[in-house]
Amino acid sequence: MSFLVLDVAQWAEKQFGSCHLGNIARSRRAVKVAVQFASNPDASTPDQIERWSDLKAAYRLFDQEDVTFTALAAPHWQQTRDLASGTCLLLNDTMETDFGTHRNVRGLGPTGDGGGQGFMLHSSLMVQAGTREVIGLAGQELFYRQPRQNRNENFAQSLKRPRESEVWGRVIDKVGPAAPGVKYVHVCDRGADNIEVFCHCRQQQCGWVIRATQLKRDGETPDGRRVKLAGWLDTQAVLGTYELSVRATGKDKPRTARLEVRAAPFVLISPRHKSDYLRRIGPQRIAEWVVEAREINPPKGATPVHWVLHTSELAETFEQAWQILEYYEVRWLIEEFHKCLKTGCRLEARLYETAPRLEAVAGMLSVLAVRLLQMKSVAQREPELPAKEIVPQAWLEMLRALRKRPIHTISDFFRHLAGLGGFLMRKHDGDPGWITLWRGFNKLLLCLRGARALRRKGG
Repeated sequence: MSFLVLDVAQWAEKQFGSCHLGNIARSRRAVKVAVQFASNPDASTPDQIERWSDLKAAYRLFDQEDVTFTALAAPHWQQTRDLASGTCLLLNDTMETDFGTHRNVRGLGPTGDGGGQGFMLHSSLMVQAGTREVIGLAGQELFYRQPRQNRNENFAQSLKRPRESEVWGRVIDKVGPAAPGVKYVHVCDRGADNIEVFCHCRQQQCGWVIRATQLKRDGETPDGRRVKLAGWLDTQAVLGTYELSVRATGKDKPRTARLEVRAAPFVLISPRHKSDYLRRIGPQRIAEWVVEAREINPPKGATPVHWVLHTSELAETFEQAWQILEYYEVRWLIEEFHKCLKTGCRLEARLYETAPRLEAVAGMLSVLAVRLLQMKSVAQREPELPAKEIVPQAWLEMLRALRKRPIHTISDFFRHLAGLGGFLMRKHDGDPGWITLWRGFNKLLLCLRGARALRRKGG
């Protein structure tokens, strides 16, 4: 099934029509603004809303105390959880925003190394495990980085103050347990390698696949022997090998890596220094599996692929371990969601003057970013779908002008979009990847902004 509602008006009504914003008029206005945003996602608010009366109404909407990030996004979170079926992957990660140092936006917090200003957004993106279809956002939390008051604190003292890493567990709790007949598996990068996160997953009766960062962590074998994680994996036999397509990075070229796979049962134990949360829930022993994928003979100078994954799932055989690795490979979709929000919806370019207004806009744009991300999966499943049913008309007209080719189907649109980013579109090239798509997307948005600037100058 497709989780993308093609008609923009129907999509906006479904996502925002049930928002509790203080009165029904605001909910209706939110639906209207969402339609205007979705029709021209990368434009500024004045460009998205052409009539001055509608623009003033939109600004008034985002200025209301009842119109918050959570109020606008929460109905979407609930709808996403209601759509879950079978095994669903919950891809978790935190995005940092930066609205620049040259603007005086009241209420923002420090970002980056402290020189930027913005907020943090932690999201849980739900994906169908079997098909990798993006269902939607199952939960989010917007928060601000708090500067450390005592820079000379020791580790025990750091456990007594609120820590940024606690957001992983809070969002897992917000998502909650799965409905009967549905299975949730939280997929996280190394930032979640904290026993508290495993405990939150277990309390919510969810599975997990979490990349390890603490390879020297103490744990136990099933028979009670104390071991180090890395050393325990080194004693395991190779279950099998497989090939992985590695995307290009800043210093590494794309390549096909051959990986050895090992797996072993492992028992996580409570650390000696415990946070308030761990003291409250009591001593913990979490029986799980760990799966390792290690690159064989990487090219000279390349960074070897090496993943160690904690998982609640059984990994006795190569096929079971490979399934865990495939779950983790889906994690990059949350990064694409962040690109949709920052680049496709230009969140950081919004010129609102207070943090609450930007938070509210981020709530609406988060839901819109999911729609943009779903567009690519629709192109893969339904390549003959007419492009005009999904793609904004301005995008289609600009891409036709740039490529000088007819663009009828959604497959045509994405291939020519990737063509702007360097995709050669030869018959044997297969489907375009995200790198060329986003390069082309950035070029398309730049051309659209240039065209709008010329129209404003000429008019």
